[in-house]
Amino acid sequence: MAIVTQSTSQISPASERVYHQSRLLGEWEGNWAGNNQPVGFKVVNIRGTRAQVEYTHNGHTERGFGQVSGALITFGTITVGTKDGKNLVLLSSAGAGKQTANLEKQAPPASDSRLMGSWGGYSSDNGKSASFKVLAVDGKEAQVSVTTDGVTRQGTGIVYNNVIMFGQSQISTKDGQNGTIIYQVGNKSFSVPVTKYPPADSSSSVDRTA
Repeated sequence: MAIVTQSTSQISPASERVYHQSRLLGEWEGNWAGNNQPVGFKVVNIRGTRAQVEYTHNGHTERGFGQVSGALITFGTITVGTKDGKNLVLLSSAGAGKQTANLEKQAPPASDSRLMGSWGGYSSDNGKSASFKVLAVDGKEAQVSVTTDGVTRQGTGIVYNNVIMFGQSQISTKDGQNGTIIYQVGNKSFSVPVTKYPPADSSSSVDRTA
């Protein structure tokens, strides 16, 4: 199944399997290799072979639709592609010579993180319960508190798309409501399905039944 960051995107599961087109989605920033001038590229969504894009260079932004071909997007005289979802290569064939730029994916704003909040759950398969609190997300780092096997650890985790890795544990979610905690003890790893608890400020409506 395609993991899509925007509800407006329509990436076919086949294209996702072969080309990982969802890696192209998002905002990218970097510099031209020759003159070090800043350049930016944003992929708003992908619908089949069309991508809605924004291309920022020389202080102005061009918006429009690019052509998606496999793992590449062509927009006018430029072509972009990424192999790892972290770095984007941008090639421009405008003017006399070809220019290249290397761009890095920008983390979504902290408020956009689907992982923010408190998560908990129990696995009937292995009898394990786990909880994961995401207190703050700042770019590629997150302040977390994780409880596994009755032990709570706090610290800074690493954010990658919809996954936060912290020590021997990680949490992932696709929809911001249901997720999975995987943690390791020695050579064994345990998986616990978790759900996000409603925020504390909305619990007053639930307390009436308690």
